Amino acid sequence: MTGAVRLRSRRSRPLTPTARVRRLRRRITLLFALTSAVGLVAMAAWAVRGDDVRWRDQLDRTMSADTNWALGLLETDEDGRLDAGVLLDTAGTACPPLHLLSVPPDAARDARRIAPADLVVEHAPRRPCLTVDGPAVRRAAAAAVNADEERSLDGRTTTGEPVRLFALPFYPPEAEEDSRPQGALVTVADTAAQQADHRRLAWRVTGGCALLVCLSALVGHLLSGRAVRPALEALDRQESFLADAAHDLRTPAASLRTLAETALRGDTDSTDVHRRTLRLAEGMGSLVDGLLTRARLMSGTAVLAVEPLRLDQLVEAVVEDAPTDGHRVTVEAWETVVVADPDLVRRAVANLVGNALVHGHAPGAPAEVEVTVAVDGASTTVTVEDSGPGLPPEVAGALFDRFRSGSRSTGLGLSIASWVAHAHGGSLTAGPGRRGGARFVLRLPSGDRPSAEG
Repeated sequence: MTGAVRLRSRRSRPLTPTARVRRLRRRITLLFALTSAVGLVAMAAWAVRGDDVRWRDQLDRTMSADTNWALGLLETDEDGRLDAGVLLDTAGTACPPLHLLSVPPDAARDARRIAPADLVVEHAPRRPCLTVDGPAVRRAAAAAVNADEERSLDGRTTTGEPVRLFALPFYPPEAEEDSRPQGALVTVADTAAQQADHRRLAWRVTGGCALLVCLSALVGHLLSGRAVRPALEALDRQESFLADAAHDLRTPAASLRTLAETALRGDTDSTDVHRRTLRLAEGMGSLVDGLLTRARLMSGTAVLAVEPLRLDQLVEAVVEDAPTDGHRVTVEAWETVVVADPDLVRRAVANLVGNALVHGHAPGAPAEVEVTVAVDGASTTVTVEDSGPGLPPEVAGALFDRFRSGSRSTGLGLSIASWVAHAHGGSLTAGPGRRGGARFVLRLPSGDRPSAEG
């Protein structure tokens, strides 16, 4: 019973948004393939059917011409009886086989339909190249006589080969308009070659349709992938935003809780607690604003608030506000102006300086951090160099990924700094410093307005 409940709960587990988008992609691909398959199958059926009708009509026209020529050689005697002497003397009736069947006078006067058994075989080739059963010839002749027009039908020889039977009705001399046919000439043609060509065409069309359906499914899969890619990217940005928000707000939230517990115990001055609480609240507000701004920029619903900016003054202000706690930070800055978003650049520089203060020193020793602002060609660089243990080789390739840092701790500082650089059309690189530590170079373009692509 427990196993059944667990199985039911697994089946009813809701899909994640990403899984739903991927399922939608599969359905779009399937729908595209089915639509293409229906159209291709209809076109293939029309083409195969058209080829079948075409070769039959072409063969019927050839047989009709031969039969009408033979009909011109058919004569009647003074008593109105058929005389096939001229026909037999002039044309060979063995190949293609030519059969002459007549309607008995009493049956011709009767208004009912002529039965195949009522027809009289006036002539049949002795050694035809295609031997067809007598009932099949009679059926073809009766169909032409009863319809009062030429008729054709498919049949088989006595050895099972496919043939085409063509019957042409004829009338007595000086026949009235309402008179019935006097008989019918029936000829036979081999259709093995035509049917073999038709089957080859059908297989080729079928194979081509199968190939086109596979190609359409592949194209549909690629097109559906391009169609759902923005949705997947939006979901990825949403998950990134939630992770960033949870990470950045975890520390100040814990600090607020600690302050609240301290205030409840009465271990410290309430004024100091309130002051520290206010600072944490302001910091959390700035964090939330920054995260929301990043989410809007990445989703394309907002643009960078760029303006001319004294980068050297911004860097000096960031270093002055940084919590050094016994560490030493020196700044060497030349007067530089960039067009950028001040809030985002300030956060990127603060993340780089904070990362150097935390990881750029040996345990128990103060950090020595150098920050340099300079112009390098068409761009402006902010270089943050420390004297710590340097970058471990195993994390160098994924240093700017989310939740990675030089000391294997979880963090977003470097990834956010890298995103800010790319959003402004710049870059963030890392490498070994002159004193054995890490060296980060934030490069921003000078003069031109940056793009808002992230």
